[in-house]
Amino acid sequence: MNTAIVAGLLIVLLGLAYQLGWSKSRALATPNGVRVHSRSQYHGSLAAIWTLVPAVLVLAIWAFFSPGVTHWFTVSQIPTDVLTGLDQMGLNAQLKRIQDLASGFGVTGELLPFEQAAGENLGRFQLLSFLIMLASAAGLGILGLNLARRRISPRLRARNEVERAISWLLIAFSAVAILTTVGIVASLVSEALRFFTFVNPLDFFFGTVWAPKFSSTGSGDAGSYGLLPLLGGTLMISAIAMLVAVPIGLMTAIYLNQYAHKKVRAVIKPVIEILAGIPTIVYGFFALVTVGPFLRDFGASIGISISATSALTAGIVMGVMIIPFISSLSDDILNQVPRTLRDGAYGLGATQSEAIRNVLLPAALPGIVGAFLLAVSRAIGETMIVVLAAGNAPILRGNPLEPVSTITVSIVNQLTGDTDFTGPQSLVAFALGLTLFVMTLCLNIVALYIVRRFREQYE
Repeated sequence: MNTAIVAGLLIVLLGLAYQLGWSKSRALATPNGVRVHSRSQYHGSLAAIWTLVPAVLVLAIWAFFSPGVTHWFTVSQIPTDVLTGLDQMGLNAQLKRIQDLASGFGVTGELLPFEQAAGENLGRFQLLSFLIMLASAAGLGILGLNLARRRISPRLRARNEVERAISWLLIAFSAVAILTTVGIVASLVSEALRFFTFVNPLDFFFGTVWAPKFSSTGSGDAGSYGLLPLLGGTLMISAIAMLVAVPIGLMTAIYLNQYAHKKVRAVIKPVIEILAGIPTIVYGFFALVTVGPFLRDFGASIGISISATSALTAGIVMGVMIIPFISSLSDDILNQVPRTLRDGAYGLGATQSEAIRNVLLPAALPGIVGAFLLAVSRAIGETMIVVLAAGNAPILRGNPLEPVSTITVSIVNQLTGDTDFTGPQSLVAFALGLTLFVMTLCLNIVALYIVRRFREQYE
């Protein structure tokens, strides 16, 4: 309810400010043909910005400080003799009861004498603080509106100010994305460094045994944390998936782009892209109950031992899942190749297959490499399919017909259940995540090198 009221207030302020700014700008331009620097919509937008910024600033300050002030007020409603007898868990439970009473919800158990009064006082306090916040936001918004309307004149460069505000807004959004990435990397690095205080980095990166033990922190054997079995399983499954997805996806894109009739293309492409919308848990279940048993029975019929849960099962199903990424992106890239290149090849006597092989694919290679990179990153980071279909056997082996485990599965295993993030059993998940990040970064560097090299050759 409070969110709806705040949103309604902002919408009203926005509409009012834009209309008043727009109308005043129109009034300036009407008599005697006065020449106005900016159009009316820019004056309206500038008035809206001057109105919304103070109001949003008040809302942000209230959202930041309101939880702490509400907590302080709630604690002040608990008698001192009761407060001194509560530990942290008991205090949290008591605060929850008072908040439930203030919100109108019932509480279980006996109602203490002070709780009803504390709930009523907290409800009044929350209502009063909310009304004060609304009045402050509306008041500052109206003040900003008045200042903006006074500034409107024929020579006001409203368009420049609006565009400058939009550029700062775009910079802020970009900064959020960048800072989020920096924060993720910093958290991974810091927690990984904590993990390496328990485990030697050489034992982690070059160890061949993965057998963590959930002993209590600081006591007992922590187990072995060798990365190579997980890395080998990840690369094996990803390689199988790419061997399935790349030829099928690329050939599908070429067929749809060069050979298929428009009516056929209109049917086949949406059907293929449906695969991208199927949840990965469905793929995992399909691999577990259908593909795995089929491969096992097929192997038995020709005298080969194939486990129902293996790297081959997970890789094949993952490759099927990745096909739409490669086919759709490659098709879009092929559509961007200028028609004149193909016409020139035909004019020189090239056949359709020769034009595709010698002109179309080289010209579209940078985009196709990007599609392959996206598919590889998708394969490396996949979790649900390998959880159900790979067998979760963290053993270093080169046989794709046997169960394996991957880095993502081990991250899930290490973070499942009660975790205190004080021992290597949980902190190893951050070291594994940092390893995945570095692998993806290396893929980007290699792809960028390939793209730049071939762009210089064909431009």
